[in-house]
Amino acid sequence: MRMLVTTIIGYALFYFLRKNLSIAMPGLAQDYGITKTSLGLFLTLHGVVYGLGKFVNGPLSDRCNSRRFLCGGLLATIVCNVIFGFGPVFAALIAGDNTGTAFTTALVTVLGVAWVANGFFQSMGNPPCLRLIAHWIPPNELATKLSIWNSSHSIGAGLVTILCGYIMGLGVLGADNVGIGMWRWCFWVPAIIAAVGLVVLIIWLPDTPTSEGLPELAGTQATDSDADTGESTGPSAVRRVYLNPTMWVLGLSCFMVYLVRFAILDWGPMLLKEAKGVSLVGAGWAVACFEIAGILGTLFSGVATDRLAGGRAPRVCLFMMLGAAAAMAVFWFLPAHGPVLPYILALAVAGFFIYGPQAMTGTTAVNLATKRLAGTAVGFTSLFSYASVLFSGWGMGFLADKTGGWTASFYAVIGAALVGAALFLALWNTKPDGYDELEKGNEK
Repeated sequence: MRMLVTTIIGYALFYFLRKNLSIAMPGLAQDYGITKTSLGLFLTLHGVVYGLGKFVNGPLSDRCNSRRFLCGGLLATIVCNVIFGFGPVFAALIAGDNTGTAFTTALVTVLGVAWVANGFFQSMGNPPCLRLIAHWIPPNELATKLSIWNSSHSIGAGLVTILCGYIMGLGVLGADNVGIGMWRWCFWVPAIIAAVGLVVLIIWLPDTPTSEGLPELAGTQATDSDADTGESTGPSAVRRVYLNPTMWVLGLSCFMVYLVRFAILDWGPMLLKEAKGVSLVGAGWAVACFEIAGILGTLFSGVATDRLAGGRAPRVCLFMMLGAAAAMAVFWFLPAHGPVLPYILALAVAGFFIYGPQAMTGTTAVNLATKRLAGTAVGFTSLFSYASVLFSGWGMGFLADKTGGWTASFYAVIGAALVGAALFLALWNTKPDGYDELEKGNEK
């Protein structure tokens, strides 16, 4: 229980320091005229580096003390957020002025570098958490327990969007009803909160059961020579992860799931404001409800996977992706400048359906790779997950700028949900876990 609670707190704090940008973006556009294309590039580069970082840090997390690994990454991302808030100060020093084209160019560069660095250090959060869960929770309960842990995503993103939505409404309001200069507090305040949480993690977060003087879980003691010696890039990892066709299809499924999810998380506030006429405070609550409903959807998917689908998560994910596509379509066809409640309800339903597949792809990867290669498997599938930001970040911003609206971008998002459903259908007969294969390999 202590492991589960502290990892939920820890990963929620990572989201506090990563999903704050989506609420701050209208302020950056208002105060400095930064375009949607540039803002989308921030999101894309952050996501690409995050995905590459998880590919690197996943295998490393299989070989390191999880508490130190997690806390080190959180400390570094706190520093990146503080630097981001001071971006205009650094840009003025570089340009020699606090106005003009040179200043704007320097500002975009400074903010971009800080956010890309943040992306790399953010990648140190997820792999050690999943590694710990795989060591403490038996495979037949993993989907349910991991769905509980996965609420950390929604808790962190939901709370920070509400917090930053109110922050952006403070101070002297500009032409877009956004507090002038308030965007920087969207980075400083979450950084302060995360610093307090970091102390809690250092004190309370445990490592693996064996490090606490406890035995390994029953049914998972089968060892693998490569993994046991820390060689998470050895022959076993190549066979069970990198050259495993199921892992590749699972990775492509992750691409589609994350594209839909990030489309709302990253662009939701700005999209609601521009396409539907919703205030930033209302948009913050709408995205928060997307996250809150996501918690319920995640819990439902975990229980359904363990109790109804026999541990075969892709079967549950298929139906949830179809539900996500339908909810996103309903949201988009709601008339603009209407009451905010229908937008919130439609996004909440979409959140319920999309967060189940988001959690269960990780569950499937961890169970198939086994606890010995949990971080490696998560790192591999995350390459696909965060490659999706090439469209959900820069691509959506570019299309919105070029077409003068969000219609083309949103149709593509709905299409991605349908493609994701087809990929999960291809995984219908995937086995629940890889422990039987690992045991057979040891017997040989």
